[in-house]
Amino acid sequence: MFESILASTSSVGAEEFIFCTCISLVLGVIIAFIHTFRNEYSKNMLLALIALPAIIQSVIMLVNGNVGTGVAVMGAFSLVRFRSTPGNAREITSIFLATASGLAMAMGYVGYAAVLILVVGLATIVISLLGLAQPSRGTKQLKIVIPENLDYTEIFDDILAKYTSKAVLSRVKSTNMGSLFELQYDVVLRAGKNEKEFIDELRVRNGNLSITLSRPIVNKEEL
Repeated sequence: MFESILASTSSVGAEEFIFCTCISLVLGVIIAFIHTFRNEYSKNMLLALIALPAIIQSVIMLVNGNVGTGVAVMGAFSLVRFRSTPGNAREITSIFLATASGLAMAMGYVGYAAVLILVVGLATIVISLLGLAQPSRGTKQLKIVIPENLDYTEIFDDILAKYTSKAVLSRVKSTNMGSLFELQYDVVLRAGKNEKEFIDELRVRNGNLSITLSRPIVNKEEL
């Protein structure tokens, strides 16, 4: 099971290449399915995960099984990474899993590739089912727009202490050509507190300017 199916990694026949490529595509489909489990995803990301094991395997086979040379070649392609938006931690993990399975398939180790995907996939599914990967419940983003002449350092402290159990000022941003400030807080509302009353009291302090209370953006943990 854990032995290579290739007679020689330095000389791969057409039948062996096609067989390994088909298996790589199947493994890619499994990895893509694991990636979609209780996770936000895009169609392009799924297509990349399906094709990546076969691409990695093909590159390694084309350099006659020399893993060092193959990794160097793939490193050249990875330069594209610097011209794209950074992915979150789950996406990077799936990409590395696809890469590792492609390397195993290039050497003919189908068993190792299958066991790797099985173990990592089960761990991912179990963690997702247990809710260990979920963000802290109750945490929200509060954005308050204030005029530039208003001292924001303590102006909302009493209201935040009344309605929240946690309030951290995470960002201050100037807007509207510097005439306004946008304050961003990470807050946790106290149990039983009314959101509308909370926002109404804030509006009295900020001159009835824009106030936004929303759930935080999840799945943005970047590597």
